[in-house]
Amino acid sequence: MTVLRVAVRFAKSDTGLQRRGNEDSFFERAPVFAVADGMGGARAGEVASRMVVEALAAGLPDGGSPEERLAERAREANRAIHELAQSDPSRTGMGTTLTAAYVGEDLVSIAHVGDSRAYRVREGQLELLTRDHSLVGELVRRGKLTEAEAEDHPQRSVITRALGPEPDVEVDTWSYPAQAGDLFLLCSDGLTSMVDERAIAHVLRDAGDLARAGQALIDEANRRGGRDNITVILFRLEEVDGLAGASTGTAVDQPTEVGMSAVTPEQVAAASGGAAAPATDASVPPVPVTPPAMRTAPPRSAPAPAAGAREPRREGARRRGGGARSGAGWLAPVIVVVLLVAVIAAGAWIASRAVYFVGTDGQGFVAVFQGLPYEGPAGLRLYDEAYVSGVPATELPPARRRGLLDHQLRSQNDARDLVRKLELGEVGG
Repeated sequence: MTVLRVAVRFAKSDTGLQRRGNEDSFFERAPVFAVADGMGGARAGEVASRMVVEALAAGLPDGGSPEERLAERAREANRAIHELAQSDPSRTGMGTTLTAAYVGEDLVSIAHVGDSRAYRVREGQLELLTRDHSLVGELVRRGKLTEAEAEDHPQRSVITRALGPEPDVEVDTWSYPAQAGDLFLLCSDGLTSMVDERAIAHVLRDAGDLARAGQALIDEANRRGGRDNITVILFRLEEVDGLAGASTGTAVDQPTEVGMSAVTPEQVAAASGGAAAPATDASVPPVPVTPPAMRTAPPRSAPAPAAGAREPRREGARRRGGGARSGAGWLAPVIVVVLLVAVIAAGAWIASRAVYFVGTDGQGFVAVFQGLPYEGPAGLRLYDEAYVSGVPATELPPARRRGLLDHQLRSQNDARDLVRKLELGEVGG
């Protein structure tokens, strides 16, 4: 059976040049990808966007189609955000957009509320897959504004639908047939309000390296003013026919259970065959976090013999039958070594996916990272950026900074709760 899987992906959120904090959040754990752009005062937008991402991290509900499961999770997040806003006057009116994608075997399903967007690039053509729930979007659809007029309209940031402001919300959903080579872009309006679709298509058309392409989109939005937070998720699909991905060298994401619970540092140490990662002083320079594009070299193998061909017969082979058995004695220790390496590698991979730590991103903002705070040879990293807050590390007192940004291994909930308290000012000096 031929199916499609995510082969290469990129995800990053940038504060931009004119905002102090980042109200965007994103989620990228195959098969689900999502961008949320928060709104509201007193950093309430950050809370709203994070809440919908955390709802997705808990996993999709059972039963129904991917569209229905995404929409149900969005409605649950809407109710939770609305209830929190009603209970806290400082968060009145808070909300968030949501554009989420689910990668199925031959379909990509979309759930959408607000003006974040989803695009597909197929055979070099950029196609918008969502419809903006915004004032200017409605005016364009009614023929009252042209696309060019909408780009400079003073009310282009006014959205007509979001998660949170109302107790119930209508979620738009679609499913699109997918094929190998399709490239999908999910983004907040911090990109599309600064960079037009022609420029986006130009960057993505020849995007062999998604990390470079994603960073180029963010850089272009900042070059044009960076008025808002900018979040970009890119993922490309490739075909997997049975186990063909392993034999052809295609880098294929394994199906991942959304919302995997983190283990303790002691379990990590046991899984990886070593000690837990030591705490490091927060005064050291922040680790760079832009993920590199995944590359997998095709395996090398000897050519198979032609049909009907026979192996050359060795002279005297029959007389050395017993010697052949003893000569193969080297094979057993080799197999043992290979198995040990495989077990250690598997343990290290599991460990790096199961823990989190708090540090700073390349711009000095407090961030949550998934994985182990280690860098191997050739720039190999055992961590990925999971969430970037709007709190600059320089705003923290030195003593508090050292205690919080020590790269100590934590559970996902512990790391996120700590950063949430920082954002809400609940962690004192």
